[in-house]
Amino acid sequence: MKTHRILSLAAIFMTVVGLFYLSTPAPANANDWPQFRGPGGNATSDETGLPTEWSLEKNLIWKTELPGPGSSSPITLGNRVFVTCYTGYGLDSQQPGDMQNLERRLLCLDRAKGAILWDKTTQTQLPEQPYQQWIPRHGYASSTPAADSQRVYAFFGKSGVAAFDHDGRQLWRADVGSQIHGFGSGASPVLYEGLVIVNACVESGSLRALDKRSGEEVWRAEGISNAWNTPLLVALPSGETELVLEIKGELAGFDPATGERLWTCDTGISDYVCPSLVAHDGIVYSLGGRSGSGLAVRAGGRGDVTQTHLLWKGRKKGPNVPSPVYHDGHLYFATDSAVVRCLDAKTGDIVYEKRLEHPSGDMWPSPVLADGKLYYISMRGRTFVLSAKPQFEQLAHNDLTDDSRFNASPAIAGKQLLLRSDRFLYCVGEK
Repeated sequence: MKTHRILSLAAIFMTVVGLFYLSTPAPANANDWPQFRGPGGNATSDETGLPTEWSLEKNLIWKTELPGPGSSSPITLGNRVFVTCYTGYGLDSQQPGDMQNLERRLLCLDRAKGAILWDKTTQTQLPEQPYQQWIPRHGYASSTPAADSQRVYAFFGKSGVAAFDHDGRQLWRADVGSQIHGFGSGASPVLYEGLVIVNACVESGSLRALDKRSGEEVWRAEGISNAWNTPLLVALPSGETELVLEIKGELAGFDPATGERLWTCDTGISDYVCPSLVAHDGIVYSLGGRSGSGLAVRAGGRGDVTQTHLLWKGRKKGPNVPSPVYHDGHLYFATDSAVVRCLDAKTGDIVYEKRLEHPSGDMWPSPVLADGKLYYISMRGRTFVLSAKPQFEQLAHNDLTDDSRFNASPAIAGKQLLLRSDRFLYCVGEK
C-alpha cells in the first residue's frame, strides 16, 4: 500500500508539472526565431556554433513526423517550436480526396526533444482553391506563423487569421477576405506593437492590421495587388519604423500604426512578386519577381520617391521565389534553378554567380545566415552550406532526402537549425 501511495503521488506530481509546463507562456529568449525569416524578417542570426555537416546519422538532434504537409517554416519561442500543416485533402495530386475534409493545423513541439505537445485544428472556410495548377507545389499551409510572449498567430488564407494561447486554446479568428487564387496564399503575418499585420492581397486586395488581443480590424490599406511577399518592418536611422511591401509596379512604405501610405517607388515590375524584401541601415532591397529585377531604395521619404530615394535599379538576375539575405555590404540569394548569386549592395552589380551541383529540385526556400555561413536548401532536402563572403566557397552539402518536398525556409534555434519537409521536422546541431 505504501508503495502504491508513493507511485500515485509521483503520478500526480508529474501531471501537475506537465500542466504547469503547458500553461506557462514560453519565456522569450534572445535566440528566438519568432516569425518568417526570424527576428526583424532579415533571415540572420548572431548565433555561433551552428553545424556545418549533418545527415540522418550525424548531428541529428531529433526528427519528428508531422501529421500533414505544409510549406510554412517553423518558428521558435523559448522552449517551444510552432509549425502549421494541413490534412484531409490535397495529399495526392492523382486522388486529392474530398475538399470537405480539409483541415488546417497548428502544432506546438518541445524544442529540446521534438515531442508534439499539442496539435490544434482551425475552422476551414470552403470552397478553397482546388488541388490543381500551382497548389500541389506548396499546398494549403504556406504561411509561417508568428509568436509573442502571449500568443501564436496563424494565417490560413480565406480561412482567416487565428490566435492561440500557448496552451493551444484558440482565442479568436478574423476574416480578412474570401477570394482565392490559382497560386494560393503564402504571405506570413508580422507583429508590430499591439498589431498583427497580414498581407491579404489574394483574399481581399488589401493589407490588414488586427488587434492582437481581440482580432478586431484596426486599419486597412487597399490596392494591394500581385504581392505574395511578407511585409517588412524597416527601422529608420531616425528611430521610426516603416512597413514596406512590394506590390505590382511599386514599392510602398506604410505607417505600421495607422496603415497610411507614406511613399511609393516605381519598380517597373508589372508582374507578381514573391520574394520578401530585406533592409539594412534604412535601405530596402528588392530582388525578384518573374522579371528578375532589382532595386535599392532609401526608406523614410514621402510621396513618389522614385527620383529622390532610388539608389540603383536594373535587371540584376534576381530570384523568382526565394528571398535574399544582406551581409556585410552584399546581397546573397538563390534562383529557383539553384544558381546562387552575390551582389554588391551599393551598386547591385553581380560579384559572383555559381550553379550548385546536384541541387535535386528547385530552390523555393529562402536562405538563412549565421555563424559566418549561408544555408541554402533545395526542395529535395539537400542543404548547401556556403561561406558568407563575396567569394564562392562551398563548405558542405548535406542530404536529408525523405521522398517529400522541402519548401520551408530553415529556422535557427540557438545553435541548431530546424528544417521542415512535408513529412518531418528535423533539428540538427553539433553533437
